[in-house]
Amino acid sequence: MDFLNRTLQSMRRKKHNDQSSSQQTVNASSADDTKRENPLDFDAVQEDLPCVNVILVGAGSRGKCYTYFAVHFPKRMKLVGVVDPRSYPRESLKKAHELDDSNIFEDWKPAVEKDKFADAVIIATPDRLHKEPAIAFAKKGYHILLEKPMAVTAEDCKQIVAACQESGVMLAVGHVMRYYPICIKIKELIDSGAIGDLVHIQHKEPVGFWHFAHSFVRGNWRNEEESTFSLLAKSCHDIDLINFWMGDRRCVKVSSFGHLSHFTKEHKPQGAASRCLDCAVEEPCPYSAQKIYMKSAKQGNFGWPTSVVCSKGVYDIEALTEELRTGPYGRCIYDCDNDVCTNQVVNFEYEGGVTAAFTMIAFTHSVGVRETVVYGTKGELRCTGAGPIGLFDFVTNSLSEHRGKVAAFMPLGLMAHGGADYYFIENFTAAVAKNDPSLIRTGPEDTLRSHLLVFEAEKSRKENRVVFLENGREKL
Repeated sequence: MDFLNRTLQSMRRKKHNDQSSSQQTVNASSADDTKRENPLDFDAVQEDLPCVNVILVGAGSRGKCYTYFAVHFPKRMKLVGVVDPRSYPRESLKKAHELDDSNIFEDWKPAVEKDKFADAVIIATPDRLHKEPAIAFAKKGYHILLEKPMAVTAEDCKQIVAACQESGVMLAVGHVMRYYPICIKIKELIDSGAIGDLVHIQHKEPVGFWHFAHSFVRGNWRNEEESTFSLLAKSCHDIDLINFWMGDRRCVKVSSFGHLSHFTKEHKPQGAASRCLDCAVEEPCPYSAQKIYMKSAKQGNFGWPTSVVCSKGVYDIEALTEELRTGPYGRCIYDCDNDVCTNQVVNFEYEGGVTAAFTMIAFTHSVGVRETVVYGTKGELRCTGAGPIGLFDFVTNSLSEHRGKVAAFMPLGLMAHGGADYYFIENFTAAVAKNDPSLIRTGPEDTLRSHLLVFEAEKSRKENRVVFLENGREKL
């Protein structure tokens, strides 16, 4: 039995899993530290709502993670079809969710040509392959959950939004951090006037040294021509959060600077081999595939990111060794075809002179534990990861703590981004079931605004100039 089906069967037998021993995702280190009360009543969570039938298009690690909601909450969501060019993920999901053979596809076009057989579609294909299926399924009347980024060009993003609006279907883009309780609480505190008038937001995403090596040097997002630039692929979450906290204010200026540092052929150590398993000088290298994948596998951990390396679905030392000998994740970190930025800063000026500064940095111990400071005229907010938020009040000269409203139990498999994945898919299925788009925090207009800002920031970096904006677009 493969890894996914073992996990799914285990979850079906025991809904209340022990979270403390699990580190399935990159953000396990940022899991919510709020004290949790009794586990959720699963029947209460499922509510008396119609079950939402969904098709998954793209069964990689991101797409597959959303299907765990159907396992935990079968009254709320049912997976009824899967599209993926690879046989292993198709067969794995078919078995796990007891899918009909007629709803298993190698390509999305035959799926969309069938009579409509689901309420919604989850699109989690590679970034450059989002546009066509999103538009086609929207025109067919499917509600769309679209993994971020929407697309890799501004024009494609606009076309996706237009197709959804013209077809009258809901679009929810995977900016999952808008659903994260601590991010919502920051927004509430700003809007309440707790720190007076907003003056400046300082926000940082520490990607993590080994995470960047995995995803952006060896992995799928390493090369701009094959995927997209790293600010869009990794940090469009964060630009979206800044826009979220800014509210109705429009951005008027953007500047950005960044580079690819260290992960180049010029930094390859003398005597290093082209593959980590053959390298005589591997031991002092922090980016060695031996350290990132093999060490944890030998301890029995084949969760993310090692699960991505074992692409054929066999999870043992022999299979992992073969992948590292022949596949992309075993390459020397200095011998890859990567060209995306490792470090980037973006500065924004919004209406009324309110400013924001964002930093994305690869070389960190912390993995995805975001750091935010919000400055106001009467106080400031400080938050790291899941919080709590510290609010210093200038008037009373006092410090108070604030926490987000969190779920008492976080389902295994939906803990990525500190559990924001869970809140996202829960809101999307509720929105579809209730036909209530107001439950979607990442709808077409807001998401398009933040995407366009990311494109303008990258234009500023590449052209080495400040970009002046009018109504979200560059002034010509």
